[in-house]
Amino acid sequence: MSRFSNARVIVFFAAAVVSVGVLSAGPAVADPPAPPGTPTATAFAGISTVGPLFGDGLAQDHRCTASVVASPRHDLILTAAHCVSGTAAGWQFAPGYNDGQTPYGVWTVTHAYVDPKWSNGQDPQHDYAILELGDQRLGGREVGVQDVAGANILGQAPRSDQTIADIAYNTGIDDQPVRCTTAVYYTDGFPSFNCHGYVGGSSGSPWLSAVPGSHQTYVEGIIAGLHQGGCYEYTSYSPAFKPDAYKLIVRATFGVHPDTVPTAGSDGC
Repeated sequence: MSRFSNARVIVFFAAAVVSVGVLSAGPAVADPPAPPGTPTATAFAGISTVGPLFGDGLAQDHRCTASVVASPRHDLILTAAHCVSGTAAGWQFAPGYNDGQTPYGVWTVTHAYVDPKWSNGQDPQHDYAILELGDQRLGGREVGVQDVAGANILGQAPRSDQTIADIAYNTGIDDQPVRCTTAVYYTDGFPSFNCHGYVGGSSGSPWLSAVPGSHQTYVEGIIAGLHQGGCYEYTSYSPAFKPDAYKLIVRATFGVHPDTVPTAGSDGC
């Protein structure tokens, strides 16, 4: 299932109803078992650079996850392309969201940018989007989200066996993010990791690692790509970031040809 919505929750609910005989459909099909030793993500208070996206205001459930990515204008966030449809103008991003609190403010999306290979063919290796946020006037000056929340540096695709931490907001409201630290492996060219607990809403969540010798952080992947992030809650995928991802940040920085993004098709699960 795509990690965009809470479809997985609906599937499991239906399976539970079937199991007690309320529905007359055939037996439910369970996910195959996770690999032995697969860890489980745990809830925590969050970090300043990561937050949920709200498409219908903060009184409604948030959808995908996004993170602030370093840029010259300090106004860009990174998420999954399959999360975005249309221009995304008016969507809201709440970095550091924790139990309904918004310690770093609420920022409004103005434009969306995706790679042409996503727009034209929904290539899963280009399942990433850059969203531009409007500035805010704070302390008598105009500031971008990066000035308030900080930012992660766009990195390259992680190595096999590299350790990353993924921080995600599963679909909900007045909640906390989950975090899992685990090792990367590859599946048909897509960075992958195993960890329980990533369901609807986790799409776009960043795969983070420390920049050696500094206090900065790379974002080296996002939950997206193959099967729009994964068919099972314990296995997640990412596009392998290559030069096209950097080109997209440059285009968004200069505001060149914002996109009207087509709605994502099937995740193929």
